[in-house]
Amino acid sequence: MAFEGLSSKLQDITRKLRGKARITESDLKEMLREVKLALLEADVNYKIVKDFIATIQENALGQDVLKSLTPGQQVIKIVKDELVELLGGQDSKVNFTPNPPTIIMLVGLQGSGKTTTAGKLANLFRKQGKKPLLVACDIYRPAAIKQLQVVGAQLNIPVYSNENSKDVVQISKQAISHAISKLNDVVILDTAGRLHIDEALMQELKNVKQGVKPHEILLVVDSMTGQDAVNVAQSFNEALGIDGIVLTKLDGDTRGGAALSVKKVTGRPIKFAATGEKLSDIEEFHPDRMASRILGMGDVLSIIEKAEESFDEEEAKKLEQQLRKKEFDLDDYLAQLKQVKKMGSFSSLLKMIPGMANIKDLKVDDKEFVRIESMIQSMTKEERRNPKILNGSRRVRIAKGSGTTVQQINQFMKTFEVTQKMMKKMQDGKNMKKMLKNFNQNDLKNLMK
Repeated sequence: MAFEGLSSKLQDITRKLRGKARITESDLKEMLREVKLALLEADVNYKIVKDFIATIQENALGQDVLKSLTPGQQVIKIVKDELVELLGGQDSKVNFTPNPPTIIMLVGLQGSGKTTTAGKLANLFRKQGKKPLLVACDIYRPAAIKQLQVVGAQLNIPVYSNENSKDVVQISKQAISHAISKLNDVVILDTAGRLHIDEALMQELKNVKQGVKPHEILLVVDSMTGQDAVNVAQSFNEALGIDGIVLTKLDGDTRGGAALSVKKVTGRPIKFAATGEKLSDIEEFHPDRMASRILGMGDVLSIIEKAEESFDEEEAKKLEQQLRKKEFDLDDYLAQLKQVKKMGSFSSLLKMIPGMANIKDLKVDDKEFVRIESMIQSMTKEERRNPKILNGSRRVRIAKGSGTTVQQINQFMKTFEVTQKMMKKMQDGKNMKKMLKNFNQNDLKNLMK
């Protein structure tokens, strides 16, 4: 995952500070040196790192933080505040015009993920009540138009293309007229990319900008390209005047330096982050939430939003009624498992829970949930309703039916008992915050095994 190395190092640093009753100026300098190295290793621009460290040092020394009652906590807060500022400070959203359609032009290098991002954004906007139209403006790359049509078909979102024309400006204007006639209120232009920045690419994009006057120009940046991403962002901004950035491949094995550098270098906000391969794996970028994730402070707001978007209201009411009756069987477990899977990978969700990122030996294999589904589906209705009747012979039969072992069945049943324990705590009136605070971490590790 993006930021993993940086996040781990910064969490180690803040863990040392947390709860310290006394911090000397020498301690602060040593901590800042470690933060500096962590950021540089994460491929953050050197000048940005230098300014970042200087600001933290100035704030920590200038506000008599070291003499306060909780100096460690104060320093951590300063680090977090500066990290939020580095990532953009405030949330920045797409500015939809009151006179539709809103025209959004996606630009970027070839391979940055523009076409997939176009589909993801269209899908996201549709969930927000919009009626998007995708436009194939890449007339050079083989099968580029077909790729966008496939994405559109998967999402059931219309795609406008004109394979007989080689004039991208004309195609864009035709698409906007088509959108007006079909009452599409958002038009997303998927423009052509190049393997590197060249004058021909920039001139064509300038022509499109001048011809259709897009309301938003969003630069799609591959976060795995490190400092190159920063250079690309700077070049596109100088030539076109971009309005925002979409970071892709944040789920990859990347150091994350690009995300921490592009805002500062371009002065343009990160508006969206693509976090996976699915066409639903994109989210609005929140600097404060991302800073909290990096520092291991969790991101409960994002979990709640994902839950609200993914969970079926009727299923939630049914579960609530069963909890009130103190009933929670394996059918309920399977139903909830399917709901959670809609929210994304379990490993990514776990990192949003405060404190969970600090559990070093906690590993989650998302494929395990496929095995769990097979186990439950191999049980009879009676066994799912009353797991206590699962004796040795029944477990052997279930293992054969699900392609698992009796040992895996036994481990899963321990997991289910832990889940029942969590559900009872929720039913007894304890809120989620208290439950997370009081729940034994060994129980959670058992749940993840």
